[in-house]
Amino acid sequence: MKILAPQSPAGLAWWVSEPLTCVYGQPRPSHQDSSASLCRTPALGGAVLRPVPDAELELSPEEQRVLERKLKKERKKEERQRLREAGLAAQHPPARRSGAELALDYLCAWAQKHKNWRFQKTRQTWLLLHMYDRDKVPDEHFSTMLAYLEGLQGRARELTVQKAEALMRELDEEDPDPLLPGRVQRIRQVLQLLS
Repeated sequence: MKILAPQSPAGLAWWVSEPLTCVYGQPRPSHQDSSASLCRTPALGGAVLRPVPDAELELSPEEQRVLERKLKKERKKEERQRLREAGLAAQHPPARRSGAELALDYLCAWAQKHKNWRFQKTRQTWLLLHMYDRDKVPDEHFSTMLAYLEGLQGRARELTVQKAEALMRELDEEDPDPLLPGRVQRIRQVLQLLS
């Protein structure tokens, strides 16, 4: 039975002719010390662990990928350890921006007609879902939002009108809330624009 283990730093891999269980007190090969070239296992009839040069290794592509990932992970871990020992904290990636910030930037880029502006469905969806909320789409951006809605086409336009009508009916049935006049005004503006 042939078992291949990960490559050692000295460019050798270990080949085991039988499953290996080292007995206490016997030399055990390590990745750090390639001088321990043989390890006999008397419990299994004297199976021998010996170094095998890279030329003898026949790894499948999948085994090679797994081995490369393990080695890469080990290198990263060693690098982090070196940084930690040097007293340098690992640099953390910058915090990701929220959906609100990204959507408002998208709207501002559209308004300024940047050459690099392109349609992004997720940003448009966020804007359409939250355009009635003054906290998420401030008043200074709502006029831009209305201009953006003028160019809305197809199913998105139909759904926006349907949602605005449903929200208006819902608000008409409920008791007037002092916090809602701004929301009602926004809904009316959207209905006037799109109807």
